[in-house]
Amino acid sequence: MATIVIDGEEKQVADGSPIMDACDDLGVPFACRAGICGTCVITILEGMENLAPKTQEEEDMGLADDQRLACQAVINSGTVVASY
Repeated sequence: MATIVIDGEEKQVADGSPIMDACDDLGVPFACRAGICGTCVITILEGMENLAPKTQEEEDMGLADDQRLACQAVINSGTVVASY
């Protein structure tokens, strides 16, 4: 199991799974859920190496190196600490 920590609260998810539902439960705001609007941008504080590479949608959005879209990110394993 992998762990997502957002602003001090955590959720466990299966290794290799999208983090969207966990982030939704942890209070990250969502709108389109398709990587188009940017509403769910999170800043990764620790564990970027535990996430799969950015999706094309994230690349197209031009996010900073420490930012991801919660609707697009997939956690491979381990722990990811983020804020929004």
